[in-house]
Amino acid sequence: MSSDNPSGADNQQERPGFEQWIVGFVDGEGCFSCPIQRNPVMTLGWQCQPRFAVVQGERSIRALELLRDHFGCGRIHRNRRHDNHREDLMVYSVWKLDNLLMKIVPFFEAHPLITAKHEDFLKFRNILAMMERRMHLSRDGLRQIAEIQQTMNHRKPSRFLESSEAIRQPTLLDGRVEDMVLPPWRHGEPKSEIPCRVSSDLHEWRNDLGAVSTRDSAKLQYE
Repeated sequence: MSSDNPSGADNQQERPGFEQWIVGFVDGEGCFSCPIQRNPVMTLGWQCQPRFAVVQGERSIRALELLRDHFGCGRIHRNRRHDNHREDLMVYSVWKLDNLLMKIVPFFEAHPLITAKHEDFLKFRNILAMMERRMHLSRDGLRQIAEIQQTMNHRKPSRFLESSEAIRQPTLLDGRVEDMVLPPWRHGEPKSEIPCRVSSDLHEWRNDLGAVSTRDSAKLQYE
């Protein structure tokens, strides 16, 4: 049932209109998603997992087998229910990027979906193209994918975008060197009564003791 090697083509697949049956079936029971989940093994600590899935009750598993046989890829697995339903759910899933790009996407480009699920497919296709360019391996690229992903299906906020990894922390490298070492009057502020000079060490400031007025009541700290 969960083999990666689907059986031979069923006679029903040769009937006229079989592709339209798939379109209608996926319009009603299919889903294009791209969850971004934590994975400590990944460099960024997050993993992008695009998935095409169709769900049916166990008694209708034959419909999922027809999909698997037609596309020639994917797996069927059981999703046990813990509610008052008397049958488990069966899920046909395609995860591999190559199969999604070479088999799933071309089919739905040639046979467009009719419902609003078509918009999810277009976003899904865009994410796959970004992953093919390896954008998901950079923080900025993963952020762009997450922004698309959270507009699909139930439009849930992306956990990645809310994480600390997605929020870029400012560092000293974000500022210019002169912003860190130049005296205030170089930025248009009034010149202080206490002139300063920059030593040979750019990270060291020294007050010119000879220029400090003895009438100034402020107590300054020196090296």
